[in-house]
Amino acid sequence: MNQAAIEEIARLIVASQRVVALTGAGISTPSGVPDFRSPASGLWQNVNAEEVASLGAFRRNPAAFYDWLRPLARQILLAQPNPAHRALAALERVGRLRTVITQNIDGLHQKAGSRRVLELHGHLRQATCLRCHQSTPTAAFMDAYVTAGRVPACLQCGGVLKPDVILFGELLPVAVLTEAEREAESCDLMWVVGSSLTVAPASLLPMEAVKNGAPLVIVNRTPTDLDRRATVVLRGDAAEVLPAVVEACGIGTAAGEVGREPGRG
Repeated sequence: MNQAAIEEIARLIVASQRVVALTGAGISTPSGVPDFRSPASGLWQNVNAEEVASLGAFRRNPAAFYDWLRPLARQILLAQPNPAHRALAALERVGRLRTVITQNIDGLHQKAGSRRVLELHGHLRQATCLRCHQSTPTAAFMDAYVTAGRVPACLQCGGVLKPDVILFGELLPVAVLTEAEREAESCDLMWVVGSSLTVAPASLLPMEAVKNGAPLVIVNRTPTDLDRRATVVLRGDAAEVLPAVVEACGIGTAAGEVGREPGRG
């Protein structure tokens, strides 16, 4: 790892009052959750996204969507937060991180202990009936779905339940996006972790921070279009880089916790 870059990121964090992190799939791949666009393993490599993961496709053939989602749902159920998730939670606990804005639907930030998380693309904790709009916790059907592939039905009216994730053709949740934009505009440090910054409107948030004078830090395995606007760019595995940053911040006991699962000594 580039120790000079790690120390510079730590210096920027310690000097800031309103740090906001924007996270993408790259923060969760060390936990076994695949990303969508990697050439070898991305979830879009063998399917047409518009044919299985658009709102129109879901309405026409929900079974095809659930067949595609099933392996991912199984991996998300099994996944545990990695040291990168726990590093951000540690920074929040000691008041060094204000908000996590995430493009991920896996809920690993919350499992790691982060409290202020804005999920731009939704989550798998709940599902909504497309017929009667009744909301249902996915815990009520997730095991049966993952085990047997059963398409979940609404207990109220029998309609198909759609997970509360954002499909192609759907608008992002207005309240969440508005809050994310507000955080980006008012932060004094924007920290991008594990995002290729190719999907709007999430990809536009770092520039809102830069326009308002905030430094931009990017930790990602591959280049992004905003690297040239960043104060610090560090190529690497988020699960290795972020704990090192926390340690360099001199947070003390919190730094010692980021490599362990919560509750384990």
